[in-house]
Amino acid sequence: MAPRSSWKGFLKLSLVSVPVRAFTANNTSEEIRLNQLHSECNSRVKYKKVCPEHGELSNDQIVSGYEYTKDNYVVIDPEELQKIRKESDKAVSIEGFIKPEDVDPMYFAGRTYYLLPDGVAGNRPYALLHKGMIDAGVVGLAKVVMSGRVQLVMLRPIGKMLGMSILTYAKKVKEVGPFQEELEDQDVSKEEDKLTRTLIDASLIEDFDLNAYTDNYTDELTKLIQMKIDGEEVVSAPDPEEPKIINLMDALKKSVAEAQSASGKKMASSKSSAEDKKAKKKKTG
Repeated sequence: MAPRSSWKGFLKLSLVSVPVRAFTANNTSEEIRLNQLHSECNSRVKYKKVCPEHGELSNDQIVSGYEYTKDNYVVIDPEELQKIRKESDKAVSIEGFIKPEDVDPMYFAGRTYYLLPDGVAGNRPYALLHKGMIDAGVVGLAKVVMSGRVQLVMLRPIGKMLGMSILTYAKKVKEVGPFQEELEDQDVSKEEDKLTRTLIDASLIEDFDLNAYTDNYTDELTKLIQMKIDGEEVVSAPDPEEPKIINLMDALKKSVAEAQSASGKKMASSKSSAEDKKAKKKKTG
């Protein structure tokens, strides 16, 4: 079954409009959802929406409101909000292009959408915009109305497609200044600096593949659920005892030695696998 789009509109740059469909890139199917239960009888906890004057309410009896003075509200109807928005708000309006590094990752809100052209007419301008962004090494900064709000988004090439990632407005992220003031300046010796750089170099990940990383929480929770179903006793997993190293230089030296040793094993493993491939090729040849 073909995936369903979560939004339809236009990708707009100056006088160019490309009809597009947006598909959520976030995969929630792997998440395990836990229910809240009463600790004494394991009955499911239910939440009721109650008016102090009229008792329990159904969803169709509830509206949204803003308290402008104490106990005085104005009711906000989503349809009224749509009326005051311009037609152009229904488009992903590109404000301009920037370098990818101009936006710190701390501003990414964690929601990304894949954009695809909606209909044959959008294929060519979509492809031109995609190629142009790659050639220029830029990403697009745009605004779009989604989930009832004006969202700030970043448009960027993802493979052959364009992706749209929701950004958090700067005012919603705390300034770093007050936190940095808590730090004390440190005098770093040349030897400490050299050892730290060596440790970083020895710990570089070559041929990085994000697919190699999995959500341990989901795996552990799945294991725990099965143990509980099977009636097994849950015991604490043993942790290897680490030697206590108080001196920073000793800790750095030991860490460098371990990292270099692990790095050497990786290199040896890569070399042997490459030699195996060559040997197989000769046999088949």
